[in-house]
Amino acid sequence: MEILRRLVMLLALLGLGYVARQGGLLTERRTDWLTTAAFYVALPALVFGATYDRPLGDLLSPALVAGVPLVIGTTAALAWLVARREPTQSRRSVAIVQSYHANLGFLGVPLVELTLGGEAAAVASVVLGLSLLTHVPLTIVTLVTINDADAAVRDELAALARNPVLVSLAAGLLGSAVGLSLPSVADTGLAFVGEFALPLALLGVGASLRVDTDGLDPRGTGSVVALKVAVMPAVAFAVFSLLAASQAALSTAVLMFGMPSAVSTYVYASELGGDARFASVNVFATTVASLLLVAVAIQVLG
Repeated sequence: MEILRRLVMLLALLGLGYVARQGGLLTERRTDWLTTAAFYVALPALVFGATYDRPLGDLLSPALVAGVPLVIGTTAALAWLVARREPTQSRRSVAIVQSYHANLGFLGVPLVELTLGGEAAAVASVVLGLSLLTHVPLTIVTLVTINDADAAVRDELAALARNPVLVSLAAGLLGSAVGLSLPSVADTGLAFVGEFALPLALLGVGASLRVDTDGLDPRGTGSVVALKVAVMPAVAFAVFSLLAASQAALSTAVLMFGMPSAVSTYVYASELGGDARFASVNVFATTVASLLLVAVAIQVLG
């Protein structure tokens, strides 16, 4: 019943964001405020608060460092094979990217913290950081190469250095390395701010969802959904099991890689020659499918 209650809450917040956008309450400007607050304030607070006081060896285990890029690379390779059936290059590039590029920041880390607790949130923060360093360059290079897009790849990649999540993760790992200890009031404040990450993110994601029926392709979207929310977490389970990862790392990785395609993939597709309509449908479909499967994953993994 607790899993069902949490799932209903997640879907309700997502739906509220979508309805508020359709009704004009969440305008584009207000949606930007929500996502900015989540991305620059709540999520960094959650990431730093979850990592700074954890043992560094637990955070940067060999299994975690090796497993994250292996999961992403394996899923991308499978997506490349499946997407060969897509009729156009622009659609093929989007299908590949959205099959592995997950919403690990806005949804993944806050959802792990809510369902699996603080220790798992620390692992999830590292998974997020390693994934950003892997899938963002891979996404940019894939879209630019397949679509022959005219883009300053170096500028796109340089933006990673200014990513507030990576900055907060680096600060948290540094704090872990030097044994940083914060006053209880500061620690409590970080936890309080971090708790807003998931509701803000869900409202923002809901308000950002676009359903363009002109881009609807049941076969293509079905392939992306299957790869993103079913195959990728299965690959994560196999990889982290083979690497003898801890139970916390295994559960966290499976849940994180079961997250839907990131909303940013729609932005990347729009800017780098991908099929934006197809991308918007896939973001919506994977988001709904992912939240439904999350309940199953949490029940199985405990």
